[in-house]
Amino acid sequence: MFEITSHLALVLILAAFCAGFIDSIAGGGGLISVPALLLAGASPVEALATNKLQGSFGAATATVAYARAGMVRPGEQLGMAAISAGAGASGAMAAHLVPAEVLRLVMPVILIGVAAFFALKPGLTDDARMQRIRPGIFAVTAVPLIAAYDGFFGPGTGSFFMLGFVLLAGYGLLKATAHTKLLNFASNLGSLLVFAFSGATWWHVGLAMAVAQVAGASLGARVALRAGARAIRPLLVVTSTAMALRLLWQALA
Repeated sequence: MFEITSHLALVLILAAFCAGFIDSIAGGGGLISVPALLLAGASPVEALATNKLQGSFGAATATVAYARAGMVRPGEQLGMAAISAGAGASGAMAAHLVPAEVLRLVMPVILIGVAAFFALKPGLTDDARMQRIRPGIFAVTAVPLIAAYDGFFGPGTGSFFMLGFVLLAGYGLLKATAHTKLLNFASNLGSLLVFAFSGATWWHVGLAMAVAQVAGASLGARVALRAGARAIRPLLVVTSTAMALRLLWQALA
């Protein structure tokens, strides 16, 4: 049934649940799911393609949960979502053309910066902040850059979207988390459409992981809605730091 042995598939399903939980709150679920896929024997392209498949379900589930809670109106984000999907597809197409070594060295530094910002910046709550750029400018600058990175490389995309919403759009942490999920879903979907034609996706394993992603994302969204910034901020710091250390280890190994 699965592309791998059943016991490895069960490990990946558990990893997907944990990834969905973390990703729905703070982003960074790929820190769990991608290494797990690689350890299960997937090639880098297979791991990335399968991760996009299962991650799309988790991001969609979190989007629905936040929308039902009234934290986001997906209809108002459709333009940004379309840009995110297109940029995610472009990043995926470029993934096999542009060397990733530079990103592997640069991204840990950026992720450590993200962690430091959320750990040390005073006043990061669920309250709105000053808006620095208009939504239209945000949509054509920050959104395509982050989404293209997601298609090309991936780790930390949710954290980067959230940082953009907080610093540039002036959102509080909970609102930023809610608005991040649809854009993350769109960039996942755009890049998945590209990878689907490559034949690299583990469809059976990916769909089984998707079920676990949905369960984890549903639970994580409920935790975030109840605890707000008290849950989001520390998890952002931990996941960003963990991703940075993981990428450093990969780059220097």
